[in-house]
Amino acid sequence: MAAIVLKGAKVANALKDGLAARAAALAAEFGAPKLVIVGVGARPDDEAYARGAIKRCEVAGIACELRLFSPDIPDGEFISEFKKINGDSGVHGILVLSPLPEGIDQAAVKNAIDPAKDVDCMSPANIAKLFTGDATGHAPCTPSAVIETLRYYGIPLSGSRVTLVGRSLVVGKPLALLLLAQNATLTVCHTRTRDLAEECRRADILIAAAGKAGMIRGDFVKPGAAVVDVGINVGEGGALCGDVDYEAAAEAAGYITPVPGGVGAVTTAMLARNVIAACERINKNAAVGYDSRLPENRVVGRGILDAPM
Repeated sequence: MAAIVLKGAKVANALKDGLAARAAALAAEFGAPKLVIVGVGARPDDEAYARGAIKRCEVAGIACELRLFSPDIPDGEFISEFKKINGDSGVHGILVLSPLPEGIDQAAVKNAIDPAKDVDCMSPANIAKLFTGDATGHAPCTPSAVIETLRYYGIPLSGSRVTLVGRSLVVGKPLALLLLAQNATLTVCHTRTRDLAEECRRADILIAAAGKAGMIRGDFVKPGAAVVDVGINVGEGGALCGDVDYEAAAEAAGYITPVPGGVGAVTTAMLARNVIAACERINKNAAVGYDSRLPENRVVGRGILDAPM
C-alpha cells in the first residue's frame, strides 16, 4: 500500500480564509498588519524564501516590505537601521533572514528585536517563552509547520512515540519543545547517534531535520509510520531534496511529506499567522499601555515545572 502524501499546500490553503478574515478585521479597525523582511546581502535561497513568504502574506491581507542591505554595510550602521524598523509603530512583524554575514553582530540583533514583533522566535525572550510554554511568544515558523501539518492530517501526537533526528537551534530544539507540549513521547537523535536506524524504527512518527541529504533510508522506517521531512538540500543535478530517501521510505511509511511541497509550503502560512497574532496582540496591549520592550514584560507565563509531566 502506497504511503499517503502529506501535501503542504492543502494545509496552507485550509488556513488561508481564517487568516484573511482576521487580517481584514484588523485592517478595518487599526490598519493592515505589516511584515518587514530584513536581509544583508542577496543570497538566492533567501530571496526565493522571501518571495514565497511575501506572496503568502499578501494573500492573507498582510502588507509586506523587503529590506535588503548591502553585504558591505558596517555593523553599526546596520544595527541603527534595524532599530528604526524595530521602532516603527506601523510594523507588527520582523523576519530576519539568517544567517547574517560575519561582519554583523548577530547577538546584538537578537537582543535588539522587539519580542512582540519577533515572528520567528529569534529573541532570547521568545525562546524563553517557548521553553516555559508561554503562549504570548511566537513559536518559530518551521517547527510550527510540522505540528500544523500533523494536526491537519489527523496524525495524533499525544502518546505517540516520536523520533526527531536533528538538534539545531533553528528547528530541532524548538520542535522538541513543541512536541513535548503536545504530549508526545520523544526521542531526539542526531548524526552521531549509535544505531540510528534502530532508534528511528521505533517511531510512530519519524521527523528528519538534520540537514543531510538522504540520510534517512527506507529501512529506518517502521511500517505504517508517519515520516516528516524538514530537510532542504541541493542534490545531484541541482534538484532540491530532503533528509529522507523519499522513494525508499514511501514504500514502508503510512504517511510521508515530499520535498519540495511538504513542510516548507506550510512554513510561510505559519509566518502569516504569527504576523497577524502579533498585530492583534500589539494593538490590544497598546490599549492597556503594555510595552513588550520593557524588561519586566519580556518573560511571563507558566513555568516549566508547572507543565504536565
